[in-house]
Amino acid sequence: MGRIGNSIALAKASWEVLKADKELMLLPVISMVSTVIAVAVFFIPLLATDAGGASLLVLLALYFVLAYITIFFNAALISAAHERLEGGDPTVGSALRGAASRAGRILPWALISAVVSVILKAIEERAGFLGSIVVSLVGMAWNVVTFLVLPIIVIEGMGATKSIKRSVNLFRQTWGENLGAQVGLGLVGFLAAIPGVALILAGVGVGGAGLLPLLALGVVWIVLVAVVMAALSGIFQTALYHFAVGGEAQSGYFDSQILSDAFQARRRRFGR
Repeated sequence: MGRIGNSIALAKASWEVLKADKELMLLPVISMVSTVIAVAVFFIPLLATDAGGASLLVLLALYFVLAYITIFFNAALISAAHERLEGGDPTVGSALRGAASRAGRILPWALISAVVSVILKAIEERAGFLGSIVVSLVGMAWNVVTFLVLPIIVIEGMGATKSIKRSVNLFRQTWGENLGAQVGLGLVGFLAAIPGVALILAGVGVGGAGLLPLLALGVVWIVLVAVVMAALSGIFQTALYHFAVGGEAQSGYFDSQILSDAFQARRRRFGR
């Protein structure tokens, strides 16, 4: 089975888990709403003042808050997916409680993520075209080797620094199609969003009275796809953690061979 086939199979398996807990799609929605509120809270005083240095500090603080919001609700998804894969019956409440129980552990990881993103963004803006490509590759590599950091924090309760080291170790032990699977799920999301884009383009083309209805339908479709893919990504991330640690699928939702293809062990390469 090729990378695209693996990704489609993984998306289907993640969808089976999500169908058992449809209410978990509320978590990405709450995350989006919280993000909008945070941006409004920070930008209203920013627009009302004209202090350059203070504005920079406000923007840095906003970047951190947005990172924390995203990571917190991702942690809630991971907590719920872990509960389901362990045979439990998660709810939005249990998911939020799971993330809240790790709030102190999540905070340093959010800070590290925000700092890395700001540094990479600053370098990219000054690096030119080729430099931007290099920085993008560095950022991609960072995302790959730290892909399991949040499941480690949520499930094992480790601190951010130890979780990064453990994620790197798991990556070394289980080298494989991690990146391919992430790109594949992104491709699935992209393909799913095409009808929404088509509706928006159709609305622009039609114009007049048809513009707003088609535009609204297109935006709603794209937002719905984003919500579903965020939930699927959290479930998939948790399943990969279980497979990386235990070497097998959980609760019958995921086929062990599919996971093996998606996150294939390379122990021989590292003398294991």
